[in-house]
Amino acid sequence: MNLNRRSFVTTATAGAIGAATLWSNQAAAQPSGAPIRVGGTLALTGPLSATGLVHKLTGEIYVDSLNKRGGLLGRPVEWVLKDDQSKPDLARTLYEQLVTSDKVDLLIGPYATGAILSAMGVAQRYGKTLVHHTFGVPNLAKYDQQFPAWSIGPEPEKTLPALVLDALAASAKPPKTIAVVTSKFPSVHFVALGAREVAKQRGIKEVLFLEWDFGNRDFGPIAGRIKEANPDFIWTGAIGLEGNQLLDAMKKIDYAPVHHFYHVPAPAPMLKAPEANGAISMTIFEDHPPFTNNPIAAEFVKTYRERAAKANMPDTAVETQAAASFTAWQIIEAAVNATKGLDDKAMATWLRANQVDSIQGRLRFNERGNFGADLSKVKQVQNGKWVTVWPKEWAAPGARLLTRGVDK
Repeated sequence: MNLNRRSFVTTATAGAIGAATLWSNQAAAQPSGAPIRVGGTLALTGPLSATGLVHKLTGEIYVDSLNKRGGLLGRPVEWVLKDDQSKPDLARTLYEQLVTSDKVDLLIGPYATGAILSAMGVAQRYGKTLVHHTFGVPNLAKYDQQFPAWSIGPEPEKTLPALVLDALAASAKPPKTIAVVTSKFPSVHFVALGAREVAKQRGIKEVLFLEWDFGNRDFGPIAGRIKEANPDFIWTGAIGLEGNQLLDAMKKIDYAPVHHFYHVPAPAPMLKAPEANGAISMTIFEDHPPFTNNPIAAEFVKTYRERAAKANMPDTAVETQAAASFTAWQIIEAAVNATKGLDDKAMATWLRANQVDSIQGRLRFNERGNFGADLSKVKQVQNGKWVTVWPKEWAAPGARLLTRGVDK
């Protein structure tokens, strides 16, 4: 069951005030002793690097804050980070190194479903608890000591398409036809297939279904097929820069869709593309009220903007990717503090039996794949900003879903 806005604001404000004070407290006792080493990889190079760098900056911010607040168990925290180059096979090798050679105390997951699945296999082999932030296929998460920070629920292939189509049904021009075009990247492909079924159940006619291999760069033929089909709505199972590449290809043939959804876009590049105005995606957090009514979230947004500007990041706003990454660190901190130790099994047992307050809301880990409620919302690019538009109670102040050719 989704957490409504009033419950979220009340719970977050009441539960986070003490933690927010700790987050901002620069005078906390300095950690001492041997560092607690948290090991992980990210896609710092390769096709997923535009998003991987968001996770890197978020992790650096969290670890800096954690050490200013006294570390974990009174000890400093060190993040041992390696570049998996957007390659799941390399991620598997690097996690083996982290456990066996680097002998890290804790693990945090990489970016993207394929790499996380590789890390999960290593964690299971050595009995390590793995907290991760962007796993998109819950039914593949078989290991009972893995915990997701991306609150997409146990059946995103059903709940996400339903949420998006609910938003479009309330728009100025509800779609009657749909084109489903998707990368074969595991998580986005999985949900795209679900979108086909949900659309069919709602009586929306499918006029095109098309797949491409992850890593494809030639989107011209795909754009041509879409223009020929001319759907009311395009569900795009895109990840990273694929969404931008498709938008650019459609622009070149003078085609602009009425409604168009991109599952996991590279947030900043899509935001900066003029042709992306009106694009929609899913979100768990955007840096506007009511999300920023949580004082921890508000402080993180402020710090992230400052650090992202100094790092010359193309976008300095906190959204789904940064929020999921931040939440993963919150889960690790909560489990260590609750169990007063670094025992992987003890942390996993505690997480399965308890809930963790995060900047997304309160998370639980007791359904398929240790997922809990689906806390997804729908966002849209409007005048160079991502804004939440659905459900209405989560919309940015004054925002609503806009339709090309109808709304100005």
